[in-house]
Amino acid sequence: MPRPPAPEPAAAGGARTIYQVSELSETLRSLVEGALPRIWVQGEISNFSRPASGHWYFTIKDARAQLRCAMFRNANLYIRPQPKDGDSVLIRAQLSFYTARGELQLICEHLEPAGEGALLRAFEDLKRRLAGEGLFDEHLKRELPRLPRAIGIITSATGAAIHDMLTTLARRYPLAPVYLYPVPVQGADAPPAIVRALTQLPKRAPVEVILLARGGGSLEDLWAFNDERVARAIRACAVPVICGVGHEVDVTIADFAADLRAPTPTAAAEQVAPDIGDWLSALRQHEQRTAAAIERRLQTAAQRCDDQTRRLEAQHPGRRLQERRARLNELQARLRQAQLGILQRQQQKLAHRQTQLQAQAPTQRLARDRHRLEQLQARAGEALRRRVNDARARLLRCEAPLQSLNPHAVLERGYAIALDADGRALTDAARTQAGARLSLLLARGRIDATVEQAHGPRKADN
Repeated sequence: MPRPPAPEPAAAGGARTIYQVSELSETLRSLVEGALPRIWVQGEISNFSRPASGHWYFTIKDARAQLRCAMFRNANLYIRPQPKDGDSVLIRAQLSFYTARGELQLICEHLEPAGEGALLRAFEDLKRRLAGEGLFDEHLKRELPRLPRAIGIITSATGAAIHDMLTTLARRYPLAPVYLYPVPVQGADAPPAIVRALTQLPKRAPVEVILLARGGGSLEDLWAFNDERVARAIRACAVPVICGVGHEVDVTIADFAADLRAPTPTAAAEQVAPDIGDWLSALRQHEQRTAAAIERRLQTAAQRCDDQTRRLEAQHPGRRLQERRARLNELQARLRQAQLGILQRQQQKLAHRQTQLQAQAPTQRLARDRHRLEQLQARAGEALRRRVNDARARLLRCEAPLQSLNPHAVLERGYAIALDADGRALTDAARTQAGARLSLLLARGRIDATVEQAHGPRKADN
């Protein structure tokens, strides 16, 4: 864009170049918009407003300066959440001069939180680098055990995630013990703790699969699961790892490295635990199919017996027919007995399986745990009573020596304490003189007295 002409000096005779306000404003706008391309600016939002038009107007500032900003509706339509006063943001904008009010302003084209934008770039860089190494390749994913004999959980011991997972596992698959390795799930201490847990848990417990989980949070809260050390520890873990971090929309580097990604901690527990209700339904279906198969075999055998009977009757060789009929009846009875035996064994096996499942029901385990809690409470109460009695006995043993040292006990034997006018106890007759006022403190009461004569201590005989 061509630069506007410089003001002309006054010509001879006083001629001058005069600008209209609008002309000068347009000149300034041309200078400002042509001097700088699109720029990135970081600062804090203040005076944010959103009128009915949908445009955003605010000021971006730092400790020493501030600039007016405008972000039109077509540019801010998909920015979530809407910024507010005090937010630290990074904007891409075009510098402009608003001629109507003679103000310099920034026309914003893009806005993002200042800290989160840096984290997102770091996330994408790490994701590309680890993917280039093949750390996320599908052929590295291990198959999960269909019926795990023990399940490990790595998460915070105090969050809502562990409660939800334990509840889901107890409801769906109470047969497998669960081993919890508590770790911090956010902050600088979280990544090394998670790496240590992934290494040590398979060595300390017979787990066949590990659930790595935590509840939802911001990108900063979940950043421990975007650590390169955690991703490599997941791939190096001795057993398959299911990652259930955050909510369904949250994605971390740990999700890509894990053998299976679950959208939530509860979904991770559901992925690893078969539903015991499905087992019971399958057993009932097996029972029905077995009974139907036996019934069909009985009908087929009966039909075969009828056919044999008709053939024998058609041949009718007298005695031979009777012998064959007797043999047929015997075989028929043995067949029915064998079939009934098969049915009974199947029913007994089914009843045994149902008894095993009922023994593992959560109500049975709760009853045992409640009984053990009552025993522990009784033992604790007894231990507390013994400690109180021992303390009372020690107190009584200490009371007698203290009582013998009590000054009032000495006064009870007829002694008195002499106090001078300042209230100090007299231990030497030389500290008083005739005419001085004394107070004699007795076991009960006090006597005011006057010194008639003071005698010093006797000297020892030479």
